[in-house]
Amino acid sequence: MTNIPFLQEPDVEYGVCETLSPMIRRITAPNPGPFTYTGTGVYIIGHGEVAVIDPGPFDPVHEASLDQALACEHVSHVFVTHHHLDHSPLAHPLAAKHGSQVYGFGAQNALPAGGEVRLEAGDDVGFTPDIEISDGEEFTGPGWTIEALHTPGHTSNHVCYALKEENVLFSGDHVMAWSTSVISPPDGHMGDYLRELARVRDRHFTRLWPTHGPAVERPAEFVQAYIDHRMKREQQIVDALASKPQSVPELVATIYQHVDKRLHPAAAHSVLAHMIHLIETGHIESEGEPSLTNLYRLSAQD
Repeated sequence: MTNIPFLQEPDVEYGVCETLSPMIRRITAPNPGPFTYTGTGVYIIGHGEVAVIDPGPFDPVHEASLDQALACEHVSHVFVTHHHLDHSPLAHPLAAKHGSQVYGFGAQNALPAGGEVRLEAGDDVGFTPDIEISDGEEFTGPGWTIEALHTPGHTSNHVCYALKEENVLFSGDHVMAWSTSVISPPDGHMGDYLRELARVRDRHFTRLWPTHGPAVERPAEFVQAYIDHRMKREQQIVDALASKPQSVPELVATIYQHVDKRLHPAAAHSVLAHMIHLIETGHIESEGEPSLTNLYRLSAQD
């Protein structure tokens, strides 16, 4: 169904600090999985006095590799895109070692419903940033300027970070080159996600650096393909409901029949997010409050 030009990542050397550009380095944590792909990519911005984005999971081997890469540098800012266990657990330990602070958007509006979707990418429920940042806020260091873009959708508190000197965006889980992002209600919201995809598309960044997987080249085209994919998915749902009312699991069994069944619980949450968006836009109706088990039908206007 998808026409997204997904990219595969070459073999990854875990714990190796690789240079990606004059201003950007990355260390990949050894936590591959269905939701993390080859692992969490931790970005180091600048030289000497640096910023770190998404320090990653609590893992002693990964922590040692990160400490070694930063041994001769001072981390002035630790940024977190959102509070999942593959992104934020090392943020406060890293900041404490360098006498700095952790920056993020704040608490999630609500934890996603349904524990079966959490798997590796669970919620870091005890995490709070030292500094709550706002959309458009800028932070500076020697030779670098980072702008925060609040991009709710995957989570309500998701933030992307733009490095203005290179016109690139660290896109967290908002846009990834290897897969679409899970949108899991009630905290995830499809309407917000689509709006923020369009915003990223229209900024005309030169490149996106997701937290998982390879860079996204030609971001405007890639993000438009993301949007088109979501719109086609919603049309699939509407077409399926034309025959009879159905629940989310019934729709997933049909729409995702060729997808790894390990991902079906996550797919169910994305379909639920689509159902809520289709209700909000007046295309379908739900028997009661939207949930994974409710029956859905086309609205009278459709």
